[in-house]
Amino acid sequence: MKYSTAWYLALLTTFTLVGCNGSSSDPEPSPPVVVDPDPDPVELSPNILFVIMDDVGIDQLDVMGYGGVNPPQTPSINAIAQAGVRFRNTWSMPECSPGRGALLAGAYPLRTKMYQALGPNDLANSQLSPYIQTVPKMLQEAGYENGLFGKFHLGGPEHNPYEYSTPNMLGWDYFYGWLGGLPASIDTTAGGVAAAGTYSCGFVPSLAQNAAVGADQGACYTAANQCTELSYSGEGDSVGLQCVLQGGILVPNATCEAEAPDYLVFDRENAHYVSELVINDGADVELVPLADPRGRGYRSVIEVQAATEWINSRSGDKPWMATVSFSAPHTPLQPPPAELMVRDLHHEIEAQCDLSPGNTLNARRIADAMIEGLDTALSHLLIETGIVTVTDEGMVYNPESNTMVVIVGDNGSFGPTVKAPFDVNRAKGTAYQTGVWVPLVVGGHLVQNPDRDVEHMVNATDVYGLFGEIAGLDADVIAQGGPDSFGLMPYLEDETQASLRDYNFAQGALNIQLNDGRNGPCVFTTMCSHTPTSKGVCEDNGGVWWGVGADDPLVVGTYNSGDLEQCWQVNQVIYHADPANYEANRLDMGPTLYQAIRNDNYKLVQNHALDYDPATDGPTDWFSIEFYQIDQNHIPLLDTAGRDLLVGLGESGLPALTEEEQQNYAALNAAVAEIMSSQPHCEGDGNYDGVVDEQDVANYHAIVASGWTGSSWYDVNFDGNTDEDDLNVIEAALGTVCSL
Repeated sequence: MKYSTAWYLALLTTFTLVGCNGSSSDPEPSPPVVVDPDPDPVELSPNILFVIMDDVGIDQLDVMGYGGVNPPQTPSINAIAQAGVRFRNTWSMPECSPGRGALLAGAYPLRTKMYQALGPNDLANSQLSPYIQTVPKMLQEAGYENGLFGKFHLGGPEHNPYEYSTPNMLGWDYFYGWLGGLPASIDTTAGGVAAAGTYSCGFVPSLAQNAAVGADQGACYTAANQCTELSYSGEGDSVGLQCVLQGGILVPNATCEAEAPDYLVFDRENAHYVSELVINDGADVELVPLADPRGRGYRSVIEVQAATEWINSRSGDKPWMATVSFSAPHTPLQPPPAELMVRDLHHEIEAQCDLSPGNTLNARRIADAMIEGLDTALSHLLIETGIVTVTDEGMVYNPESNTMVVIVGDNGSFGPTVKAPFDVNRAKGTAYQTGVWVPLVVGGHLVQNPDRDVEHMVNATDVYGLFGEIAGLDADVIAQGGPDSFGLMPYLEDETQASLRDYNFAQGALNIQLNDGRNGPCVFTTMCSHTPTSKGVCEDNGGVWWGVGADDPLVVGTYNSGDLEQCWQVNQVIYHADPANYEANRLDMGPTLYQAIRNDNYKLVQNHALDYDPATDGPTDWFSIEFYQIDQNHIPLLDTAGRDLLVGLGESGLPALTEEEQQNYAALNAAVAEIMSSQPHCEGDGNYDGVVDEQDVANYHAIVASGWTGSSWYDVNFDGNTDEDDLNVIEAALGTVCSL
């Protein structure tokens, strides 16, 4: 039996007082003190295990009612769902970072200024602010310890005053994972063994997988110059993957030598298998070298092992929250170890990890395997921490663990992995249903009448409020996170609970960069996007890069182009190359400002971008409003192309809609306008509290006094410097009240 620190201190105080009262100066002996030999332990608030899946939309999971023809098997998630609630109508944001900001700060992007996936060029103004009350900061008020494991992607190290210690500054006591978030590109040299492009998946395949470059035996070297000779039996992983899992590099068809070959490269990232690990323990930061075995291995395994170790090392005196932020199945797609696959998928997967049109089916199999691998890794954590027990019927939630489990996707699915009947062309990076509709499962002993579905509208921001409710915090403490979170506890306690939301909302836009900059143009088949943060990320996701450093033969050859800054400039180049066929060749513009809102039956989508205008040979604003009838049935009514209720209306517009449609259209327009106006621009308000006051001046001086002069939340003119120019703006705005 475990007792709280407070109980032990009370007991110690009792013994101390007994000793004093028993001194020889007392005229009479003190009555004996009776101590309960087995007092009831102090009841702790529930622990929280928070699991974030990367790029897993609702279309991927059978437990949510979808999953396609051959869905990935997820017994761990299923076990939690059987002990809880499946929220089948949950929206997150369209991309990774704003989705995580909604979950962990309880706020829409318009409040965090984090509108798209963070990249190395985004200023601190679009990174999660240390002045915001995050989940771990909120839970600290209830005595929780907080650890985060895996993908971070909320801020730093670039353009951030706290650099690699950003997790700690945002409230986490312990962080073990990947600060930048995105797995790097696949090392197709497999550690310098062959020319770039040889090994599509980053390791040497078996001969059965690729007779030309594969191998069934070889010498596996580690950075410590240890060598093991490996061979492939025809089962499990190829010798190349076996070696990678040991943190090594395979020299195919070779035997061990006294010294590793000079051409082996241990300081090169390799997507999900070799990553730059950051450990932020309180104020201490350790940047783990790429050659260190701690950052070498499959990410899902590393993430779970670190979380399990941390959870099991807790003293039991305090409740804890462990956030396991999986990197899988985010691109680049790489097969997981065979032992993590529930089905024998590794025999079906080809050693081809690109996203070319001819590899679509294989890429989907890899993504399914990565989801299964995530779930299997999660099962190890659940079992080893006692959150579930294993019976003849499988995993069963253990209420004695006093742990609530929350599992969610951070945004919708990546286009090439989308399952029917969802829309591959309106997926992650858009505000359409396939881009924002995510699985959410909440399981544990606080759920009444478990193993049920909730069909009411839920937003990722509501998960923030749920954490405060689990911790027993007062509503006013939870509300410090902002007005966007409704909480979810009423749904857990009452299966008849009516909807808490009248509307659901999601949005995306461009992050803040120097000189109104944006990520370079990346072309996906018929669309140009500013979502990919770099050339490598663009290509890892199957795109063609037209920005700085472009080297695609079509771009630099056929169009004699490259180094473009804007997507509209791609259409400009296409027009100048062949004006007569421009309409046939032109690209659609991926929106750079977009939002969606829905009620129970209808959805409004607004998209805005710049496009090319041949008449002026320059940019022109492009804006669309779309209106759909939708639902979340098991055969869902989606906002697919051709279903826009506004298409075909005459200039008079709304009268062509039914009366019901007109009323819903007007209500949704008014609701989205109210949300967008609820966060007015407030120049000088660096801590986002809605006023410009002396606290902003003090915060500015604190940053400068620390020696930091680069980008910060008080770089109010967005020039990448925190300096006197910013202070002048802040002081000139003193007394301004911006909140409504």
